[in-house]
Amino acid sequence: RSFTTSAARRATHAIFNPQVDGEGREMVLEITARAAKRLSEIMSKDSNPDLALRIQVESGGCHGFQYLMKLVTLPSSLPAHAKDASPTGHENSPSTSIQEDDTIFVYSPQNDNPASAGLTAPKIILDTPSLELLKGSKVDFTMELIGSQFKIVDNPLATSSCGCGTSFDIKI
Repeated sequence: RSFTTSAARRATHAIFNPQVDGEGREMVLEITARAAKRLSEIMSKDSNPDLALRIQVESGGCHGFQYLMKLVTLPSSLPAHAKDASPTGHENSPSTSIQEDDTIFVYSPQNDNPASAGLTAPKIILDTPSLELLKGSKVDFTMELIGSQFKIVDNPLATSSCGCGTSFDIKI
């Protein structure tokens, strides 16, 4: 008798500066198919394959931390190593600069090779402090009567969040 196992393959992969936590586990932010589809639509509409969604976490909001999201244009080619990126806190151009503590995630469907998807696939960029607070979360795109937006969902570190979904508190 033979048994085969297959691990679930994630659709999101770090293509620049992958990070691990203190226990050696990969820190991942999952991009949902809806979020990837919307990012692809924006990239296509803007004729900008280098577009990415930058997510940052800052102190503030009604629950202690708040999500800040903005579209940025990445360089056409990534630095070979994180040490070749701009030093953290010394951004030359906030819209295009990749910082040395940034991690870039790409969405590549189950049948695609993440390396071949490269910079033409939907991308999300986070700095290390933000990734530490969002690891294990998902980025989704929601359409509701009040509007549509990218949202962080299923954050395993969040103990509570506000009604609008832009502020959260964490387990310490």
